[in-house]
Amino acid sequence: FRNPLCIMKITYLSSASVIINHENTNILCDPWLVDGEFYGSWFHYPSLNFKPEDFNFVDYIYISHIHPDHLSIKTLSRMDKKIPVIILNYVDKFLKRNIERLGFNVIELEHNKRTHLKDNLHINILAAHYCNPEICSKLIGCSNIEKIFGATSLDSMSVIDNGKEVVVNTNDCPFEIAKSSAGAIKEYYNNIDFLLVGYTGAGPYPQCFDMLTEQEKNDAAVKKKKQFFDQAESYVNHFQPKFFMPFAGRYTLGGSLTSLNDQRGIPELEEAFDYFTESANINQKKHKCIILNPKNNFDISTEKVSEPYRKNNLLEKANYIKNVLSTKKFDFENEPHVALDQITELLPKCYERFEYRRKKINYNSDKVILIKILEDKILLVTCDGTGYKIISEEEKKDFKNYVLIELDDRLLNLLLLGPKFAHWNNAEIGSHLRFYRHPDVFERAQYHCLCYFHS
Repeated sequence: FRNPLCIMKITYLSSASVIINHENTNILCDPWLVDGEFYGSWFHYPSLNFKPEDFNFVDYIYISHIHPDHLSIKTLSRMDKKIPVIILNYVDKFLKRNIERLGFNVIELEHNKRTHLKDNLHINILAAHYCNPEICSKLIGCSNIEKIFGATSLDSMSVIDNGKEVVVNTNDCPFEIAKSSAGAIKEYYNNIDFLLVGYTGAGPYPQCFDMLTEQEKNDAAVKKKKQFFDQAESYVNHFQPKFFMPFAGRYTLGGSLTSLNDQRGIPELEEAFDYFTESANINQKKHKCIILNPKNNFDISTEKVSEPYRKNNLLEKANYIKNVLSTKKFDFENEPHVALDQITELLPKCYERFEYRRKKINYNSDKVILIKILEDKILLVTCDGTGYKIISEEEKKDFKNYVLIELDDRLLNLLLLGPKFAHWNNAEIGSHLRFYRHPDVFERAQYHCLCYFHS
């Protein structure tokens, strides 16, 4: 990967994983290079041959946020712990603690503070939102700590420059939330040479929502693609870069979830390239779209790619999914199945934490959460402070306003034990949760509280 002769270059690895190089300084961004994140459901295609020793030359690792395709524990645990890791100084220290547990030294940088690293290379990390309660509270439920201190653990974007060339990395930041930070970047740096911009949206929708018909899922997948294409266009038109590269959120489901791949609303990279290079919403003369194969690079100074792009063979990909990825086991499938009493003994503390968070954000609803525990047992969790209880499958019909969640009992047990074992949000993004909403109305605050339902 190393080429000290170029002024500045970007090497693509996978998803949001890139190396930004200036002379003898190399920053590895969001290294997810080992298959099986999100409890074993997320895989790369093309497959990667990760050798940790290949990255010993890296000077810094930048981690944008805590999701496993950015903070990949399976990748970082195998890398040289002498490499310092740079993150935003988040109020919540989940990201910092998780990296430190692996043995790394963590450098926390303040929001929107351009910081010198080495040679003439600088980095500036900005919180996705800093902090507009009118926006973020509608999406995640703003707590007092967020209103007072600002940056939450949602995401960060970064700017890396050498005093001449400027690279902006937007990671997974939603454009509507990140407008303020994006505006600050544009105002300070003015001319952007290269933009790394997301073009997909990971998550369980629509493939895991069982109240939708197959046609509704397909229609929702098409709509989801367009939504994220529009978001990428908004970033391009805001930053006005000379070059931009769609990246991040590129994954393939494995194990028993392979049948869901076609309904995720995740376009192939080549499809995204075709869309952006034909879009009338982008000035094609001023903003050129670049895509790279893994380990290939783009040199900003010469404006050249190391090798021409080679398209993936979709038939080969389909065979790889069928013959290889479908045989993979999820992490929790090596655990023993759990008995009802193992779950019920965890519930009082789980509900206590859920209630604390519900009251903290002043959320109240008659929409109940139903979590299938065993074949004929369902956990009922109320969202109005009236408690929880175990009900039978037959009693489910008594509820008219609910969200039903089905999942493997072994994963449920880990989720109830707490984030050190498994986290609700990661299980959802990994497509391990199946949802049935009646009526089909999403209450974000309810889901936010569910993430605190652990002991």
